[in-house]
Amino acid sequence: MKQWDKAAVYQLLTERGIWHEITEHPAVYNMEEMAAVDLPYPEADGKNLFVRDDKKRHYYLLTLRGDKRVDLKAFRQANGTRPLSFASAEDLWDKLGLTPGSVTPLGLLGREGGQVELFLDQAFLDPPGLIGVHPNDNTATLWLRTEDLIALLRDHGTVVHVVSL
Repeated sequence: MKQWDKAAVYQLLTERGIWHEITEHPAVYNMEEMAAVDLPYPEADGKNLFVRDDKKRHYYLLTLRGDKRVDLKAFRQANGTRPLSFASAEDLWDKLGLTPGSVTPLGLLGREGGQVELFLDQAFLDPPGLIGVHPNDNTATLWLRTEDLIALLRDHGTVVHVVSL
Protein backbone atom coordinates (compact mmCIF):
# COMPACT_ATOMS: atom_id res chain seq x y z
CA MET A 1 0.00 0.00 0.00
CA LYS A 2 1.38 3.43 -0.97
CA GLN A 3 2.27 5.75 1.87
CA TRP A 4 0.52 9.08 1.28
CA ASP A 5 2.72 11.49 3.21
CA LYS A 6 2.52 15.25 2.70
CA ALA A 7 4.92 15.26 -0.26
CA ALA A 8 3.06 12.41 -1.99
CA VAL A 9 -0.28 14.22 -1.54
CA TYR A 10 1.16 17.42 -3.06
CA GLN A 11 2.64 15.43 -5.94
CA LEU A 12 -0.68 13.68 -6.64
CA LEU A 13 -2.53 17.00 -6.76
CA THR A 14 0.08 18.51 -9.07
CA GLU A 15 0.09 15.48 -11.39
CA ARG A 16 -3.72 15.58 -11.63
CA GLY A 17 -3.75 19.33 -12.23
CA ILE A 18 -5.94 19.92 -9.17
CA TRP A 19 -5.90 23.50 -7.90
CA HIS A 20 -4.64 23.72 -4.34
CA GLU A 21 -3.12 26.20 -1.97
CA ILE A 22 -0.94 25.34 1.02
CA THR A 23 -0.78 27.10 4.37
CA GLU A 24 2.20 25.91 6.42
CA HIS A 25 1.89 26.34 10.19
CA PRO A 26 3.13 24.86 13.48
CA ALA A 27 1.66 21.47 14.39
CA VAL A 28 -1.91 21.77 15.64
CA TYR A 29 -3.85 19.10 17.46
CA ASN A 30 -7.35 20.56 17.82
CA MET A 31 -9.61 23.34 16.59
CA GLU A 32 -8.67 25.61 19.49
CA GLU A 33 -5.02 25.54 18.42
CA MET A 34 -6.09 25.95 14.79
CA ALA A 35 -7.95 29.15 15.69
CA ALA A 36 -4.58 30.76 16.49
CA VAL A 37 -3.34 30.14 12.93
CA ASP A 38 -3.81 32.89 10.33
CA LEU A 39 -5.79 31.10 7.61
CA PRO A 40 -6.68 32.54 4.20
CA TYR A 41 -10.10 30.81 4.17
CA PRO A 42 -11.14 30.32 7.82
CA GLU A 43 -14.78 29.70 6.86
CA ALA A 44 -13.69 26.64 4.86
CA ASP A 45 -11.50 25.01 7.50
CA GLY A 46 -12.52 21.42 8.14
CA LYS A 47 -12.86 19.57 11.43
CA ASN A 48 -12.63 15.78 11.36
CA LEU A 49 -14.18 13.29 13.74
CA PHE A 50 -13.18 9.63 13.47
CA VAL A 51 -15.91 7.45 14.94
CA ARG A 52 -16.87 3.79 15.05
CA ASP A 53 -19.96 1.80 15.79
CA ASP A 54 -20.44 -0.09 19.05
CA LYS A 55 -19.41 -3.40 17.45
CA LYS A 56 -16.18 -1.96 15.94
CA ARG A 57 -17.34 -3.15 12.52
CA HIS A 58 -17.94 0.18 10.80
CA TYR A 59 -15.77 3.27 10.90
CA TYR A 60 -16.73 6.73 9.73
CA LEU A 61 -14.89 9.98 9.17
CA LEU A 62 -17.16 12.98 9.67
CA THR A 63 -15.79 16.16 8.12
CA LEU A 64 -17.55 19.41 8.90
CA ARG A 65 -16.80 23.09 9.19
CA GLY A 66 -14.66 23.95 12.19
CA ASP A 67 -17.33 26.06 13.87
CA LYS A 68 -19.95 23.28 13.81
CA ARG A 69 -20.74 20.52 16.27
CA VAL A 70 -22.14 17.04 15.60
CA ASP A 71 -24.73 15.28 17.69
CA LEU A 72 -23.68 11.64 17.20
CA LYS A 73 -27.10 10.38 18.28
CA ALA A 74 -28.84 12.54 15.65
CA PHE A 75 -26.21 11.53 13.08
CA ARG A 76 -26.87 7.87 13.87
CA GLN A 77 -30.61 8.27 13.41
CA ALA A 78 -30.25 10.25 10.17
CA ASN A 79 -27.78 7.79 8.63
CA GLY A 80 -28.98 4.45 10.00
CA THR A 81 -25.85 3.46 11.90
CA ARG A 82 -25.43 1.55 15.12
CA PRO A 83 -24.55 3.57 18.26
CA LEU A 84 -21.36 5.57 17.70
CA SER A 85 -18.39 6.63 19.78
CA PHE A 86 -15.00 8.12 19.05
CA ALA A 87 -12.48 5.63 17.73
CA SER A 88 -9.19 5.13 19.56
CA ALA A 89 -5.77 6.38 18.49
CA GLU A 90 -4.92 2.73 17.73
CA ASP A 91 -7.98 2.43 15.44
CA LEU A 92 -6.97 5.68 13.76
CA TRP A 93 -3.51 4.30 13.03
CA ASP A 94 -4.81 0.87 11.92
CA LYS A 95 -7.52 2.22 9.62
CA LEU A 96 -5.97 5.44 8.27
CA GLY A 97 -2.28 5.39 9.16
CA LEU A 98 -2.74 8.71 10.96
CA THR A 99 -2.05 10.02 14.43
CA PRO A 100 -4.35 12.26 16.51
CA GLY A 101 -4.24 15.82 15.22
CA SER A 102 -3.53 14.73 11.63
CA VAL A 103 -6.97 13.34 10.81
CA THR A 104 -8.09 14.26 7.30
CA PRO A 105 -10.15 12.86 4.45
CA LEU A 106 -6.86 12.52 2.57
CA GLY A 107 -6.01 9.73 5.03
CA LEU A 108 -8.49 7.66 3.03
CA LEU A 109 -6.14 7.63 0.03
CA GLY A 110 -4.72 4.15 -0.39
CA ARG A 111 -7.35 2.69 1.94
CA GLU A 112 -9.52 1.22 -0.77
CA GLY A 113 -12.13 -1.31 0.19
CA GLY A 114 -14.54 0.88 2.12
CA GLN A 115 -13.08 0.25 5.57
CA VAL A 116 -13.92 3.86 6.42
CA GLU A 117 -16.78 5.85 4.94
CA LEU A 118 -16.56 9.62 4.65
CA PHE A 119 -19.51 11.80 5.62
CA LEU A 120 -18.78 15.28 4.31
CA ASP A 121 -20.86 18.29 5.33
CA GLN A 122 -22.69 19.63 2.30
CA ALA A 123 -21.97 23.16 3.59
CA PHE A 124 -18.51 22.81 2.01
CA LEU A 125 -20.21 22.94 -1.40
CA ASP A 126 -21.67 26.38 -0.65
CA PRO A 127 -19.72 29.34 -2.08
CA PRO A 128 -16.78 29.62 -2.20
CA GLY A 129 -16.85 25.80 -2.50
CA LEU A 130 -13.52 25.30 -0.72
CA ILE A 131 -12.35 22.97 2.03
CA GLY A 132 -9.24 23.10 4.19
CA VAL A 133 -7.80 19.75 5.28
CA HIS A 134 -4.46 18.47 6.51
CA PRO A 135 -2.26 16.74 3.91
CA ASN A 136 -1.87 13.72 6.25
CA ASP A 137 0.32 15.91 8.47
CA ASN A 138 -0.83 18.51 10.98
CA THR A 139 1.85 21.08 10.04
CA ALA A 140 -0.07 22.38 7.02
CA THR A 141 -3.58 23.02 5.79
CA LEU A 142 -4.32 22.21 2.18
CA TRP A 143 -7.06 24.21 0.47
CA LEU A 144 -8.97 22.44 -2.31
CA ARG A 145 -12.18 22.85 -4.20
CA THR A 146 -14.63 20.61 -2.38
CA GLU A 147 -15.77 18.96 -5.61
CA ASP A 148 -12.14 18.12 -6.47
CA LEU A 149 -11.64 16.47 -3.08
CA ILE A 150 -14.80 14.39 -3.49
CA ALA A 151 -13.81 13.29 -7.00
CA LEU A 152 -10.25 12.44 -5.93
CA LEU A 153 -11.42 10.29 -3.02
CA ARG A 154 -14.07 8.53 -5.09
CA ASP A 155 -11.44 7.84 -7.79
CA HIS A 156 -9.45 6.07 -5.06
CA GLY A 157 -12.39 3.90 -3.98
CA THR A 158 -13.61 5.89 -0.97
CA VAL A 159 -17.31 5.90 -0.18
CA VAL A 160 -18.22 9.60 0.14
CA HIS A 161 -21.59 10.70 1.49
CA VAL A 162 -22.41 14.40 1.20
CA VAL A 163 -24.88 15.16 3.97
CA SER A 164 -26.03 17.95 6.24
CA LEU A 165 -24.02 17.80 9.45
